Amino acid sequence: MAVTGDETETGSAGDLNCCQLPNPTSSIPQEVTTPTRDHRPKKPVKEDLQKRALRLMKNREAARECRRKKKEYVTCLENRVAVLENQNKILIEELRALRDIYQHKVE
Repeated sequence: MAVTGDETETGSAGDLNCCQLPNPTSSIPQEVTTPTRDHRPKKPVKEDLQKRALRLMKNREAARECRRKKKEYVTCLENRVAVLENQNKILIEELRALRDIYQHKVE
């Protein structure tokens, strides 16, 4: 049924059947089968093992570097905490001394 623009809406419900797909009557199975052979080119096993060994070696090295940086960062933070605690003690002592001086002047 071609659409020319001359059609009217007088079509019957039976006209809808012409737009439906017919039921398949062929004897070809409709399921999709996967091929049993892989069509990708095979790489030699030795090359795969070398790539894996190189990847593992790089991963170990990166992990070692990450642990070293983390240890350095934690050490830096610990040193900073020690310095800040020391400054805090000094400031607390200075505050006490100033309070004592101020209290003596008020009396």
